[in-house]
Order: sequence, then C-alpha cells, then structure tokens
Amino acid sequence: MSQHTKVPLMRIVKRESISFWRASLIRLIGLILALAASAIVIYAIVKLNPLNVYVAMFDGNFGTEKRTWVTLRDMVMLLCIGVGLAPAFKMRFWNIGAEGQILVGGIATAAVMIYLRTALPTWAMLLVSFAVSCAAGAVWGLLPAVFKARFGTNETLFTLMMNYVAIQLTSYCVALWENPFGSNTVGIINQQTKAGWFPSLFGQQYLLNVIIVLVLTVLMFIYLRYTKQGYEIAVVGESERTARYVGIHVKTVIIRTMMISGAICGLAGFIAVAGSSHTISTSTAGGSGFTAIIVAWLAKFNTFTMIAVAALLVFLEKGAIQIASQYNMNDFASKMVTGIILFFILGSEFFTNYRLVFRGVKEAH
Repeated sequence: MSQHTKVPLMRIVKRESISFWRASLIRLIGLILALAASAIVIYAIVKLNPLNVYVAMFDGNFGTEKRTWVTLRDMVMLLCIGVGLAPAFKMRFWNIGAEGQILVGGIATAAVMIYLRTALPTWAMLLVSFAVSCAAGAVWGLLPAVFKARFGTNETLFTLMMNYVAIQLTSYCVALWENPFGSNTVGIINQQTKAGWFPSLFGQQYLLNVIIVLVLTVLMFIYLRYTKQGYEIAVVGESERTARYVGIHVKTVIIRTMMISGAICGLAGFIAVAGSSHTISTSTAGGSGFTAIIVAWLAKFNTFTMIAVAALLVFLEKGAIQIASQYNMNDFASKMVTGIILFFILGSEFFTNYRLVFRGVKEAH
C-alpha cells in the first residue's frame, strides 16, 4: 500500500517560529508584489502611469501640512481603537462592539460639552469628559462580558447587537440636542466658545490627539507584556482550563479585560468628539470599530506594530480618495487598487505563519 501512496506536490506546514528579519522580508516582498499588481491594474483600466498614481496617493496624505495632520488624526483614532481591542482579542474574546463603545463614549462627551459648558472651565470639562467617556465605554463592554462569564453567551453576536443599541441611542440624543431645531443634526457644539474642545498645542490642532494615543499605546504594551494581569489575559486566551488549573479566576479576568477594552474604545469617542469633529452623530465612529479589527489582528496584538498597520490603512484610504479626484477615476477603480494592496499584505501574513513544502524537498528539523 505504501508504494501506491501518492505524495502531494505541495504541503502547507505551520512554522514553529520565524525571525523578525525574515518576517519583515516576507512583508516587504508582499508590498512590492502588491505595488506591481496594482500598477498592472491601473494601466489596464485607466491607462495611467502607475508611478504618477502612487505619487498622487502620497500627496493625498502628506501633500500639505494640513493633510499631514489630518492623516495623523485619523491614524491615531484608528490606533486608539485597535489598542482597545488588543486585550480582548488576546484573551480570545471577540469584541465586535467597538463601534457602539465609541458612540457611547462620544455621547457622554457631547453631554458634558452641552450641559456643563457654562459650569466648568475647559480643562475641567476635558477631565470630566475623559472620565465619563471611559466609564460609558466600560459599561458597554461590561454587559457582554458578564453574560459571557456567567452564562456562556456568544460574545460576537452580543457585542455586535450592542452596536445597534448604541446607534439608536445616538439617534435619540441627536434628536434631543439638534441645533438648529428641525435640522436633525447636533451641529458644531460650542462653536463660538470652544468649551470642551481639545486645545491647540504649539499651534497644532490635533497634536494632543496624537500624544494621548501614543501614551496609551505605550501603556497598553507594558500592561500586556509585563504585568500580572497581562499574563492572566494571555493564559486565558490560550486555554481557560489551564488558567483555572493555575488558579486564575477566569470570570474576573473576562469582566475586567472587557471593561478595559470598552473604556479605551469609549476614550476614542471622547477624542473623536472633543478633539476632532466637535459634534455627535451616528457616523461618529465611521466604521473605524470594524477597520480596527484588521489593525489588531495584523499586528498580533502588539500595540507598537499597530502604529504601522493603522498608518498603512489610513494611507490607502486617503490615497484612494486623492487618485479618484485627481484623475477623475471611478471610485470603484481607486478602491480596487487599495483592495489589491491590502490583499497582498494580508496574504504575506499567511507566509509568516506557514511555509510551503514541495515534494522531494526534505524538511529542516
């Protein structure tokens, strides 16, 4: 029987480990292939010089000082949410509810800006907004965590449904606070006084956004890598049975971690409202809660790696907008380019975790 056994031409084998430099080389090759494939598609569809298109994408992100800061603003917003998702995902708790957690954090911030605008100075309003947005997000993360810990409910569906509850709650608040009356929008809150807005630092409107999120990124890295609670999150994520065996109270870890995850996503709502848009609407999150899942997953929950991933995704998004407007390209064509690039980058992650073994080639042990 063994003589007639067919050996496959190619097998996929999981890597036990891979060096940082080899993984970086694989990702670089993936990026080069992505640019080459995109160049072919660009020339085939719109007959444009691909190099000019790539220059336009860069210009759309960094062509002016204002564009650069808007890119940084959007990048750190996405990074903040990714950092919030990291502890939950590392625990294998699939928090798909970041959108809702952002919205309730934004609602809490908008409420402070509206109801306390004459009662507190801006610095005090910012502190209160910071606290209540984190608390609101934590509560939104607490509910699915309690049901998961106590009753074993499906956290993916639960957190997803919480998004729709948050959207309806946001719609109610927009109707309650609409300005002017009948516009169905809140408008710019405190536009004249700028009460509750992030102050400019060194003349830059979004510098405080960047500082807050970068500090948070460092703190989360330390928390997950070097603290006892971070160790407990990792053990629970690997095996709840093992965690119980070594004396970890799994239910406590689930509830605590999801409160932290929700609080950070709520903080993203605070940054979005007080530090960026200065209003609240059902589009405040803008899908970032779902995009941040890619950020957290590609970075393998390493918050420093998330900086590069978030920057890449924002670069692609803004680059697509720029080439669509500059070259009068169909919006679908420009998004096709970003989709191809993202596909190759995601594909390169496969080869950092697995390798191909061909027939007749001996495996290295």
